[in-house]
Amino acid sequence: MGSVGVAPSGLKNSSSTSMGAEKLPDQMHDLKIRDDKEVEATIINGKGTETGHIIVTTTGGRNGQPKQTVSYMAERIVGQGSFGIVFQAKCLETGETVAIKKVLQDKRYKNRELQTMRLLDHPNVVALKHCFFSTTEKDELYLNLVLEYVPETVHRVVKHYNKMNQRMPLIYVKLYMYQICRALAYIHNSIGVCHRDIKPQNLLVNPHTHQLKLCDFGSAKVLVKGEPNISYICSRYYRAPELIFGATEYTTAIDIWSAGCVLAELMLGQPLFPGESGVDQLVEIIKVEALVHPFFDELRDPNTRLPNGRFLPPLFNFKPHELKGIPSDIMAKLIPEHAKKQCSYAGV
Repeated sequence: MGSVGVAPSGLKNSSSTSMGAEKLPDQMHDLKIRDDKEVEATIINGKGTETGHIIVTTTGGRNGQPKQTVSYMAERIVGQGSFGIVFQAKCLETGETVAIKKVLQDKRYKNRELQTMRLLDHPNVVALKHCFFSTTEKDELYLNLVLEYVPETVHRVVKHYNKMNQRMPLIYVKLYMYQICRALAYIHNSIGVCHRDIKPQNLLVNPHTHQLKLCDFGSAKVLVKGEPNISYICSRYYRAPELIFGATEYTTAIDIWSAGCVLAELMLGQPLFPGESGVDQLVEIIKVEALVHPFFDELRDPNTRLPNGRFLPPLFNFKPHELKGIPSDIMAKLIPEHAKKQCSYAGV
């Protein structure tokens, strides 16, 4: 990794590199990330993410290795938020499509996401291919993570089936959840990292092979027992109860809770606990009204039977304390007409 510059927008595939293009990806995987103090970055005019903008970086130059040029042409923005921006780009030397995550870097600290990404090597975790620093005319330092490009997200796949008014095929639900669990087992047990932001938007999917990859380690951290962590972490619909209660000593179990929320969303086509605030979230999690969700409509059908043909077990024999404060309209949905005799306390 070395200096960063901008080539004229009309630049074609570079031929200045002395290494064959077919060897370049292997060279990228051998890159070592230097400390901020060692970085030499030149000024980039504009944001560097405009369509057609070309960014030229160099690799190698250490331990007697020759420097090699790597050029990326920005194609389109694929995501942005408080963290920074992610844009799709093409490596001009290899023709490979990549995703570049550009984040503002505090010069006083090392970037924890970069430190984490360097440790990861798993088929269900997005791969770090390369990285470089760049500066602006305002002397702002940006870290650019060059990642493998995966075109879709679980979030968009769920929306696709919703738009067609269909449930996601169960084979895909199983396939995605298997890969999510495999990714979590790897980062939790092999690396010791808690992701802390598991959600459908951070689960990338190849629409042709349906291989899933966990991405966005901007909130990830190694959790050390006895050391406090911030509780305001993870996206709202997928936050574990202990986070909502403000716990600062939690475990990787918060990722498992989030994964369970994702599983429910794959099956329902919508978030399981869509609260608008922390308090709303807790209400959504614990309230009995969740039982009236359309997901459970089949259980209220008097004709539903177990696979062996037997009747369902008693499901509507609620006790008085279970129904305390439940509005009458919810009560009517909760206890179907044919089951009212099961619940003498309902008053409906």
